[in-house]
Amino acid sequence: MQYSDRAMAITPFYAMAFGEKATALEHAGHNVIRLNIGEPDFGAPPAVQQAMQQAVAENQLPYTGALGDFRLRQAIAGFYQTMHGLEIDPRRVVVTAGASAALLLVCAALVNPGDEVMVGDPSYPCNRQFVTTFGGKVNLVPTAAADRFQLTPALVAQHWQETTRALMVATPSNPTGTAVSADDLAKMCEFAKARGAWRIIDEIYLNLSDDTNGPPQSALSFDNDAIIINSFSKYFGMTGWRLGWMIVPDDMVAVIERLAQNLYICPSTPAQLAALACFTPPTLALCEQRRQSLLSRRKIVLQGLADAGLKVPVEPDGAFYVYIDVSQTGMSAMEFCDRLLSEAHVAMTPGNDFGVVGGDQFVRLSYATSEALLHEGLARIKAFTDKLTQR
Repeated sequence: MQYSDRAMAITPFYAMAFGEKATALEHAGHNVIRLNIGEPDFGAPPAVQQAMQQAVAENQLPYTGALGDFRLRQAIAGFYQTMHGLEIDPRRVVVTAGASAALLLVCAALVNPGDEVMVGDPSYPCNRQFVTTFGGKVNLVPTAAADRFQLTPALVAQHWQETTRALMVATPSNPTGTAVSADDLAKMCEFAKARGAWRIIDEIYLNLSDDTNGPPQSALSFDNDAIIINSFSKYFGMTGWRLGWMIVPDDMVAVIERLAQNLYICPSTPAQLAALACFTPPTLALCEQRRQSLLSRRKIVLQGLADAGLKVPVEPDGAFYVYIDVSQTGMSAMEFCDRLLSEAHVAMTPGNDFGVVGGDQFVRLSYATSEALLHEGLARIKAFTDKLTQR
């Protein structure tokens, strides 16, 4: 059987591959600490779980509109008013089958063969795969620790091409947990808009940002026509529920609706009905408590990595990831992760997943697990690196 060129061009997702190796070790009787997957251990808030049970019990689960249940679209718009002080027309809110479906729709709507989308390196690999699936080209711009591993106005101007049709920025970012300042993001959006390019802003981790300088600021606060990608997976802990959303310009709504109708009909009805419970004051208060818990976990991880002699070039200020330089161990990222898993039974993700430049010297740690497991995992990592220095 002959497969399509696009299918053969997609590279493996190493985070998932190391997850499968971890599962095999567990089946063999080993206790594995999983620090490789960005999946909050909190799970969905209790009110959401109860709402799901009620939705299933009532058995009223028809298709919703392709853009999602309008009550949920209204609730999401209200979330932006509550959390970010922004008034968003619910018509512009599109509920999707996860943030991945949102990116699928955006790329289907905007990317023609040969169009170029500018993305920072490192970045979440699936974002790039959506672009290339529709025949687009990814202009992967190398970033460095001095840039906080993010695109900057200077880098955007330096690497802009005549064929650049969109700018894609994730803030805070996976895998680094670093955010772009509002001033820098506004300048990049203004630069792209002046050249007729779309601005696609991945804000999946926005509400898991530090609040030391005030509440996190959505790109919509300075670029009303930016396309915003978000999800119920991270802030609300609903990874397997496969529910996300995006906010699009007015004139894009009809285009997105036609695509959603044809590509997947509608998001999951029970997940949508349950998600309405996300936006009550008690649930939002719980999610804020969980965000604070993640900040405590970050301190534990940074101290543990320092004790293990592993370098973190840039401390994160959002999400739940740390990007670690392992070059001083003399191993590549793949070798480090493979040996750490097989010898210490700790799973992490090689930087090769996230970029080309420097990916082989970095590994990503996810601290979206309990403090007890983090302490145990960090102790194993220290024992592993101590052995390396003794040889």
